[in-house]
Order: sequence, then structure tokens, then C-alpha cells
Amino acid sequence: MAPDLITIAERFRLNGTIRNVFPYGSGHINDTFKVLTSEKNYLLQRVNQEVFKDVRGLTSNLVRVTDFLSDKIAEAQSSMEVMMPIRTVNGTYFYMDDESEFWRVFTFIEGSKTYDRALNVKIAEAGGHAFGWFLKMLSDFPVDTLMETIPNFHDAVFRLNNLKRAIENDKAGRVKAAQNDIAFALDREAEMMAIYQAGQEGSIPVRVTHNDTKINNVLFDENDKARCVIDLDTVMPGYVLYDFGDAIRTYANTGDEDDPDPDHISMNPDLFRAFAEGYLGETKEVLTQSEIDLMAFSARYITWEQTIRFLTDYLNGDIYYKIKHPDHNLIRTRAQAQLLKSMEQQSGGMETIIREIMKG
Repeated sequence: MAPDLITIAERFRLNGTIRNVFPYGSGHINDTFKVLTSEKNYLLQRVNQEVFKDVRGLTSNLVRVTDFLSDKIAEAQSSMEVMMPIRTVNGTYFYMDDESEFWRVFTFIEGSKTYDRALNVKIAEAGGHAFGWFLKMLSDFPVDTLMETIPNFHDAVFRLNNLKRAIENDKAGRVKAAQNDIAFALDREAEMMAIYQAGQEGSIPVRVTHNDTKINNVLFDENDKARCVIDLDTVMPGYVLYDFGDAIRTYANTGDEDDPDPDHISMNPDLFRAFAEGYLGETKEVLTQSEIDLMAFSARYITWEQTIRFLTDYLNGDIYYKIKHPDHNLIRTRAQAQLLKSMEQQSGGMETIIREIMKG
């Protein structure tokens, strides 16, 4: 039975009378709805408990990080904003319905927009500033007080083992159709351990990171200036390289994440440079040399990781990502693989761009 969205929204301390609640956005994981009231608007979300096993811990992270950022913004008189969580009528930050589903509400930032692709260097650079600002503002947050909302989220060994298990089990009977895709992923196994190994050795620091730095997780204003970093469910301890790499995967891609035509897909070096200039402009005084040395490589790593995540889900029968048709995850896999090939061809140029930005 479909949930009564208005009744659920009424469980929260909203200003005004609720007029309407309807689906909003295109996220892969949680179900999101816009709430219209007579005074202001909000975002309502149902949390995907298949992905986020500890909603209470996730909520604790979220509240503490948004409060911290809100204080930082006020202190610096910054133009950036934060989507703040709203309490329920009982004073908590989530409501659990009769079906044991968890719901939460956030403030809605009016007049903002998102992009699924960076249309030009201005947007890419603005997004770089936004995520760089986010890392910088949280650089003195006590990282050891945050829980892992998704354990092993960017862990190369964990992701690779999941893929190998999916191949062995072949639950959906799809291994035969994906032989070339599997070979592509496994052929790169050794080189893709670089960030994991640096972390194990302690040569790169653990920081408070966003861990899902897609372009559509930044809100822009009408002049394409960044206003807010959103989707903070995966904010947790991690490596800055994962944030930078995932951003490049989406900002610098000339095609869509699920583009069926490989000829549409490549890494645009101008967009790579623009994002890097924005990001490093905010963070160069915070980052270590070891992190900078792996910055360009991180884009290849994250694109490989996303390739195997889509491939794993395809082999497992599409149990993680929302799909629109049976081959959706396979198409996503091949689109990511094509992007990775383009990055591999341009790896030297990417390294040069990072060095030039750091010098300049």
C-alpha cells in the first residue's frame, strides 16, 4: 500500500498548511518528495534501509555535520547554504511509520537548480569550489566521532571481492553475457589498489569527506554560482581522493552515466582543469603532498570502482541501483568503462594539469 505522504509530512514541524506532496528529483537510492505548504516548501525523504542499515547513526552524523557547517557559514558570513534537517513533532529528526520505514524532512532551497552534467567550464569550476569549500570547512571537525554510514564504501578490496562473488554465484544467470565487461574490470585490479595501499600504509590522512561528489549533489543559483552541497548521507571518514575522483567522473564526462553510445563518452580535459582549479583553489593549503600526488589517478580509480559496482549489481540481478530496464546496469557498466578508457589515454595530461594548478 502506498504511504500517505501528507500524513507523514504532518509528523514534522513544518510552517504553514500542507498543500501537496509529490515525487521530486532523480536520486538512485532514497525516495524524495517535495512538500508544498502555504508558507514555505520542504523536502521529504524515505531512507533506503537496504543501503543505510543504521538510520539512527546516519541521522546523528547528518545533524552534527549540518549544525557544524551552519555555524561555520555564520562565522565566515559565507554565501553558501545548508539544507537543515527538520524535527518531528516529538523532537526527533526522523519518523518511523507503521511499516518501519524511516522518513525525514529538510529545508528546501528555493530558486536553486542542479545539473546532471557540467555544461561548461564555469559550472565545473563552481562545483569544484563547492566541494573544496565543503572539505575545507570540515577540516577541523573531529573525524573519529563520525560513523561509517556505508561501511567499506570506496574500499577497493571490498568492491572487488563483491564482484568476484557475484561472478561465482551468477544469481541472475548473466555472467556469460558480461564476459568482456568482467575481463575489463579484472585486468585493472593491480593498478587500482594504489589509494587503498596508501591508506593502509598511513601515507594519506583520513578526513571528513562527502563520498558522493556527483555534479547533481551541488545546488546552483540562476547565475550558476554554487549555493549548497547536498545529499550528506555518505558524509563519513574517508580519503579526499575519493571525493575528487568521483567529481571528475561526473563533471568531466561528455556523456551520460547511462549513455548507450560509447562515441558520446570521453573525459573533457577543459572540464577536468576547471573543476580542479576550483577544488584545489579551496583546498591546496589543507591537502598533503601525498594526496596531491594521487589526485589525477583518483579519477581513474573511482571510475573503475563505479564500473565494477554497476557490473556487480547487474550480475546480482539489480538489487542496489534503481533501473529502468533489465540491461540498465550493464549499459551503465559499459559507459563507465568507456570513460575510464578515455582517462587512461589522457592520464599524462591530467597529471600535468594538477602540477600546473599547484604551482600557479
